[in-house]
Amino acid sequence: MTLFEDQIKHYRKQAGLSQEKMAEKIGVSRQAITKWENGTGTPDISNLMAIANLFQISIDELLSNEKTESKKSDYIYESRTEYDIDGKKDFDIKLGGAYKVDLKAYNGEKIVVELFSNVYKNIQADYKVKIDDIRHNIDIELARLNGVSEAIAKESLVVNINIPTQYIGRVEISVNAGTLTVNDIENENIEINGKISEVALKGNKSEIEIDSNLDMQINVISHEGAVEINQLSATSRLIIPENFCFRSAKKGIANTIYYEKYGKKVESFSNDESDNYIELNGIKSELVIAIDEA
Repeated sequence: MTLFEDQIKHYRKQAGLSQEKMAEKIGVSRQAITKWENGTGTPDISNLMAIANLFQISIDELLSNEKTESKKSDYIYESRTEYDIDGKKDFDIKLGGAYKVDLKAYNGEKIVVELFSNVYKNIQADYKVKIDDIRHNIDIELARLNGVSEAIAKESLVVNINIPTQYIGRVEISVNAGTLTVNDIENENIEINGKISEVALKGNKSEIEIDSNLDMQINVISHEGAVEINQLSATSRLIIPENFCFRSAKKGIANTIYYEKYGKKVESFSNDESDNYIELNGIKSELVIAIDEA
């Protein structure tokens, strides 16, 4: 458990919790959290179980430095592709259609692409993950085979992509999906393209560009950096935590930004001094930046 204290701190920050809030949720003192994170104390088994339950992870994951993707699958059919890399790379990911996509960084050495479905009995035959490693670039492409349509993929295919934290350069992902989550990526730029109904951002430190002409809901759970939205004749909603500080900017043609708190329209609460910023670009689009009730 040499890095156990780092694990607790990592998951606490990922969840957007202060030491005090975490202590309140698991029924201990703030001083206990401090001791666990600085290595001067160790939680007993009941507290380990409470911590794992709070962060929705296994105790093995909590005690391991490998924040792995190996949770038990909730799906009947699955396929897994792994690829070793040994240096920093830029990633170009093309997925086509999917029901849900989860893109995240983890402490490991391999790219891991997992496909899940409760419908595709022949998922390993119907889909092929192609990974091309060319100098400083990794291309990941998901190909549909045997006449499988994108429409069917968008109804029932779940894709998890796990990239080693220490090897992440720029990331570009193209997908048509109901939901896309992006977690724990620290890099210069993440570019998201396609038709996506809902985007969730958690624990990232990056300039994130989202280019989609669907009406979207964007959930910013925790983030450091920029969120830039480019749309054409769309109306989207961006939900932020109550303590999230940002400055906003409107560019393009005939775009509008509105602000809401707890379901009511309010004046702008952006902060021009903030390092985080939210930008709306494109043509004839609306963005509502909202703080919703917990």
